[in-house]
Amino acid sequence: MRLRALLDTDALGLRLLGGEDELDRTVRGVMTTDLRDPSRYLTGGELVLTGLAWRHDASDTEPFVRILASAGVAALAAGEAELGDIPDDIVEACARHRLPLFAVNERVAFATITEHVVRQVSGERAGDLAAVVDRHRRLMTSGPAGGGPDVVLDLLGSDLDLRAWVLSPAGRPIAGSSAAGPALPAEVCARLAGEHLAAARTGRRGPHRVLVNGVTYSLFPIRSSGRASAGAGTAASRDVRETVLSDWLLAVEADAGDWPEERLDLLQGVTQLIAVERDRRDAARTVRRRLAQEVLELVQTGAAPAEIAARLRVAAPVLLPGLGAAPHWQVVVARVEWDGDEIEGGPVAQSLLEEILVDPLSAGPEPSDRIAVAHTGDEAIALVPLPAVSSEQDGSETGLLADSLLESVRDPLSAGLDGDGRLTLGVSASVHSAEGLRGALEEARHARRVAAARPGRVCAAGHQELASHVLLLPFVPDDVRRAFTARLLDPLRDYDRRHRAELIPTLEAFLDCDGSWTRCAARLHLHVNTLRYRVGRIEQLTSRDLSRLEDKLDFFLALRMS
Repeated sequence: MRLRALLDTDALGLRLLGGEDELDRTVRGVMTTDLRDPSRYLTGGELVLTGLAWRHDASDTEPFVRILASAGVAALAAGEAELGDIPDDIVEACARHRLPLFAVNERVAFATITEHVVRQVSGERAGDLAAVVDRHRRLMTSGPAGGGPDVVLDLLGSDLDLRAWVLSPAGRPIAGSSAAGPALPAEVCARLAGEHLAAARTGRRGPHRVLVNGVTYSLFPIRSSGRASAGAGTAASRDVRETVLSDWLLAVEADAGDWPEERLDLLQGVTQLIAVERDRRDAARTVRRRLAQEVLELVQTGAAPAEIAARLRVAAPVLLPGLGAAPHWQVVVARVEWDGDEIEGGPVAQSLLEEILVDPLSAGPEPSDRIAVAHTGDEAIALVPLPAVSSEQDGSETGLLADSLLESVRDPLSAGLDGDGRLTLGVSASVHSAEGLRGALEEARHARRVAAARPGRVCAAGHQELASHVLLLPFVPDDVRRAFTARLLDPLRDYDRRHRAELIPTLEAFLDCDGSWTRCAARLHLHVNTLRYRVGRIEQLTSRDLSRLEDKLDFFLALRMS
């Protein structure tokens, strides 16, 4: 906006004292100060508001005005509330430095002027940026990518002074503006993603505002038009659970609660522009997904190992370009299930698996290029290539570990599942041939069933956990499991509730110490006689004998299934 426009606004109560020839200067911001030297806070183009508290006598005026002129401010507006009429030395100094000077009527608050300037400047910037965003959208939708989400976020930083980031539903940073500074800490990303997923599940319209570590963020969903139109229905008519775990989000470090509609519309346009890039990346994954689907069909239909090996030779250069030797492979199986509803979870599981597997495979500029994920029904299956290892190495040491896959994503994804959904993962050992791939798939599926038998909304299990007794537990019917554990453990729980006797922790420690009285007493910090009393009480309440292997095994399994 121009200085002339401020002077023409009667409600601001500005009176021009000098600089009539400079009224076409552009105002880019506003600053209120009574510092003698405010230079560190000036960037140029500001309207500086001052109550003149910095002026003790006329000698203070020249240095202050010189600092403002050197910083390139647009004008100085001095309040009349403190001294009445503006002193002549200020008028003369501003005239020497060609700095326009306004007097502010004592009945007008600086806050009124500040709000007016900010609203006008922000509206003009938003209008200019909207045109740039619209032009960038047309370029992206009609031709190759124009720099990705980072370019759009840079526009927000340079034109609207907004720090912004694009995050995956699992909290993985995808893009950030250069003005955003250092990357967001992982715990902040996870918290923002979790808050976004929890809000999206309620069906509330964005942006969603959240306070993290004293900083307010506004979260805008980035809904992919490609996925929204796939299958039956549109994004508006489909169940939110079909998309919430696969949509990106835009996190802006600002409180959008009092933004005008024009700025909100602009940010919605930015999310649509980033969605175009998301669709483009999804399209780039088509070849890898097709390769995984072909290999999966060959494995499941019992194709000859030679035929499977031929497809793997085609897949290896695509997933690991430049790899000299044939890689080893791991299989990861994921399943998304919703309570009481017939919603196909396979596409969501596929998208989640592609996101989850990015960080563990973070070598290279585009680590997701190494992942091939297919889906069928509620299940998604990832074919993960690993560099070949020497014969002296155990291939599993270089592979994926189930717990590490979910370490950073468990909290946000649990928020998205919101009490009525589950994500379970199973990870196989690595294999080095087509002959081993069928077994790896079954191993990953067994491991996923083990994960499904555990409490929690997001669980994983690996091949290392498929010991004989653990492998059997997922196949015990729920009603049998509940009856078995209740018969053995409910008397102990009731006794602990009434007497605070800690019989259940004592039983767990006793079994973990292989029935050793000395080691168990030392672990619990008890006298051996006290331990013997507790074990005797356990045996009395359950009519079991903890010196017998069969009874020890029953207690062990009951504790694992409880």
